[in-house]
Amino acid sequence: MADLLRETQAYRLRKPERMTTAVVFASPHSGSDYPPELLARSVLDPQQLRSSEDAFVDRFLEPAAREGAALLTARLPRAWVDLNRDETELDPALIEGLGRGPAGPRVLAGLGVIPRVVSSNRAIYSGKLTRAEADARIATVWRPYHTTLTALLREVQVRFGRAILIDMHSMPSEAVSGAGPRPAEVVLGDRYGAAARPDTVAAVEAIFTRLGLRVARNAPFAGAYVTQHYGRPASGYEVIQVEISRGLYMDEAAIR
Repeated sequence: MADLLRETQAYRLRKPERMTTAVVFASPHSGSDYPPELLARSVLDPQQLRSSEDAFVDRFLEPAAREGAALLTARLPRAWVDLNRDETELDPALIEGLGRGPAGPRVLAGLGVIPRVVSSNRAIYSGKLTRAEADARIATVWRPYHTTLTALLREVQVRFGRAILIDMHSMPSEAVSGAGPRPAEVVLGDRYGAAARPDTVAAVEAIFTRLGLRVARNAPFAGAYVTQHYGRPASGYEVIQVEISRGLYMDEAAIR
């Protein structure tokens, strides 16, 4: 089955000529087109910047359209703008001109919609960004991606009566290394049952289990903005965040 490709600065959308499933796949953190402005402004080298990237996850998903499912992947990296955050999650420690109002734990940790740090809490910049810079990233990347995702899920839901978004991510192998002698290799997040029907999550878990992988639910990753915002099972929209251990498929230090 041929697939139809649409590319913009913000994303790649692959759709089959005929969708045959209510399942939609997305990868918001595998973008690897690093803007020259980011490389020039950052105090980190490109390898360090990539530590927050879900490297190669988009490659896992390339066959989706051939199987009758739509696939949406980011082009720009998470270090530029985080598509799994609300556009209002702005960090006053990074962006000039913001008030010191209450901030959520993700923003306080430097992981707002415009990240201040990458993994291991390494600062991306030596100073602050202007509000205009932050607004431009949101307008040119965040909003186009989510406008497209919203329309895609609506299209699928109308056609099949439901839409099931599999939001794909990867996690450092040490993220669950302390979880007993046999840590999870896959973590499924459904916001503790709020974002997807129990039978849907059970079906996804069974697929990974049949492949011989150890699966956990909601710990340490229950799902962030995408799962929380789009997961409305009663309205026919389900979301499961899937985190796959990077130790299964890549050299984590070399990102290879």
